[in-house]
Amino acid sequence: MSALVTPAINRADVERVVREVLRRRLPAGPVAVKPNPLVVNISARHCHLTEEHVEILFGKGRTLTPMKDLYQEGYYAAEETVAIVGPRRRMLPEVRVLGPCRGDSQVELAFTDSISLGLDIPVRISGDIAGTPGCLIVGPAGSIELQQGVIRAMRHVHMSPADMAYHKVKNGDTMQLRVESHGCTTILDDVVVRGGDEKIKLEVHLDTDEGNAVNLPQATHVELLKTGAPGCQCRS
Repeated sequence: MSALVTPAINRADVERVVREVLRRRLPAGPVAVKPNPLVVNISARHCHLTEEHVEILFGKGRTLTPMKDLYQEGYYAAEETVAIVGPRRRMLPEVRVLGPCRGDSQVELAFTDSISLGLDIPVRISGDIAGTPGCLIVGPAGSIELQQGVIRAMRHVHMSPADMAYHKVKNGDTMQLRVESHGCTTILDDVVVRGGDEKIKLEVHLDTDEGNAVNLPQATHVELLKTGAPGCQCRS
């Protein structure tokens, strides 16, 4: 009786077969990576200050004192607050300063805040302050007559490159935010994509009025929807 001879296994043939099986089972093109968890936060009235303005408002040599870290790494709510005074001398006391300092001072208010101050302020992306109204900012050590920089912040979503790739959007595009809250569903349009580096967390910012309108504190589900619309210039 002749012995049974087992043929030698060709490694190259095995790898070729495995690759072919995987190619048939996996979808074509790059596999989409699940994005970071979506967080939607209300951004209450606040202001950003230059280093020079911090010293004018709080004293020579003073710097901002971090009180609480914000969701995005490197940003914080400071212990310092200021009063914002409008043209009719109406005032919003104890407006929180956010850090770190910026190149231009800026005040971000909700629509009802602007009515209270008697200001007609435009909806802008943060940093786009050209031609916007100003105000008086009062601190414990001094005051600043801001010539421009008071805005209603455009609702927006912070995204890392991975998040933008997953949602197939780019910086400046607009999306929709769908919010379900106790059986009441609301869709907000014109949520502007603000792209950043890989450390940026997926986060939508709404102002106080918008958060109250969709009953965000009681929301049971939130999701971003792609609109396919071109990017919004966010000027009004």
